Amino acid sequence: MSAARFLVGGKVQGVWFRASAREQAVRLGLRGYARNLADGRVEVLAIGEDAALEAMEKWLWQGPRLARVAKVEREDVAQPPVAFGFETG
Repeated sequence: MSAARFLVGGKVQGVWFRASAREQAVRLGLRGYARNLADGRVEVLAIGEDAALEAMEKWLWQGPRLARVAKVEREDVAQPPVAFGFETG
């Protein structure tokens, strides 16, 4: 198991980004969360297999139809928190 934290910038709030990220994560078998940040970005923590994390990162660059992603920053997480599903907040 690996984990990565993604910070997604652009027009990513108010466009169903978190819900769509959750759907994608569940499809990929990932655990973690997606949440809005006060600065307008979305933070995604994903825990799972390396190939699934790569697929999630690729999807984050696209996002849902109404999103306009300008930037995706990735930070690998050495000690991920315990997560049992994929939450949005």
